[in-house]
Amino acid sequence: MSSPSLVALSGASVSYPGGVRGLDRVDLTVASGEILGVIGESGAGKSTLLSLLTGELTATEGLVTVLGDDVGRLNRAGLRQLRRDIGVVFQGVHLLANRTVRQNVEVPLSLRPRAMRDAGIVDEVLRFVGLDRRADAFPAQLSGGQRQRVGIARALVTRPRLLLCDEPTSALDASTAAEVLDLLRSARDRFGATVVIVTHDLDVVRDVCDRVALFDGGRLIDVLPVNRGARRERETYLDRARRELGA
Repeated sequence: MSSPSLVALSGASVSYPGGVRGLDRVDLTVASGEILGVIGESGAGKSTLLSLLTGELTATEGLVTVLGDDVGRLNRAGLRQLRRDIGVVFQGVHLLANRTVRQNVEVPLSLRPRAMRDAGIVDEVLRFVGLDRRADAFPAQLSGGQRQRVGIARALVTRPRLLLCDEPTSALDASTAAEVLDLLRSARDRFGATVVIVTHDLDVVRDVCDRVALFDGGRLIDVLPVNRGARRERETYLDRARRELGA
């Protein structure tokens, strides 16, 4: 029996002023518990898709259902409620420089009523991303990979049902990117999150995704299962350099 869909787009289009279409009649589902990759060149519609899922944009045509809600019909209170069940890992992380790791992770909880806060969840997610011993450090004292781990912890601290990741490994070297992908896979297994990863990196798709959606010019071209047998054994940075750059 197939898993129920947490996300469903039916004929979803987004039109911008001047007749430009950010998305064009997209039909797409994301099953509960899966990791879906979304790939395409710049302008393909990937960012527009994420904005639809969070309710930052409203479809000009069609239907967008997220976690059982028709996003286009939600009022402000409904959107706030929906977003409590969605975590976002940003490409640039966007940590607050004057706050510690712990304080950055606590930010989403501060937006919730006190009765809805889990006192132990911050410590749990910091242990999960391996930064429990750096809880009092500031972002400037962290490596790029550690800052991305803080971003993942911040996204998971509300125990979201849906985790959206926007180019989560684009600024990382190969070995650090592999560690981040391990965390995203574990987030699904440990916290039960369904994951959507926007990326341009086919290695990311091969390593962690169950299916991949191919976008071009705002249109969904295809949705393919990822062939796990095609995934390479994990390489070190130097091994990959030899393979890709060697004569």
